[in-house]
Amino acid sequence: MGKRSFFGKLARIWRHRWMDRAEVRRALPPELLERLTGRVAASERRHSGEVRICVEAGLPNSYLWRDATARERAVAMFGKLRVWDTEHNNGVLIYLLLVEHAIEVVADRGIAKKVSEAEWSAMTRRMGAAFKEGRFEDGLTQALAEVSALLVAHFPLAPGETDGNELPDAPVVI
Repeated sequence: MGKRSFFGKLARIWRHRWMDRAEVRRALPPELLERLTGRVAASERRHSGEVRICVEAGLPNSYLWRDATARERAVAMFGKLRVWDTEHNNGVLIYLLLVEHAIEVVADRGIAKKVSEAEWSAMTRRMGAAFKEGRFEDGLTQALAEVSALLVAHFPLAPGETDGNELPDAPVVI
């Protein structure tokens, strides 16, 4: 993304400050967040990976002033939420920035070595198509199913093994 003009930057800041947590609650009401928590827990009982979902209305001012991207924020949240800190380096963050309709998937090095960037990109495109139609639950459920399938394929639990659940299952709403 090229540098924005001063007025372009101000317009972006205004859009991000205008969007608030109420918008997130409309897109992802509490009952949906509960269902997603259950789906993450069910997914993680099938593999040794960890999946986190993070939804943010708009970027913090510090990101906006330096014209940072949604990807930069997703990578920062990957670290802040400790998704990188798993035994097998197989954590995956699904990050949504609602104001920009941005979707980022950040995968730790263990799973990133086994899954191509094209697969992650295709997943975000499918999620984006659902979100454009306002089908947030469908998009997140599909993405979670796809991430789960990849983790089961590459990091399955051995017979009788249980997942240690290294990270919380509930989506993070900022």
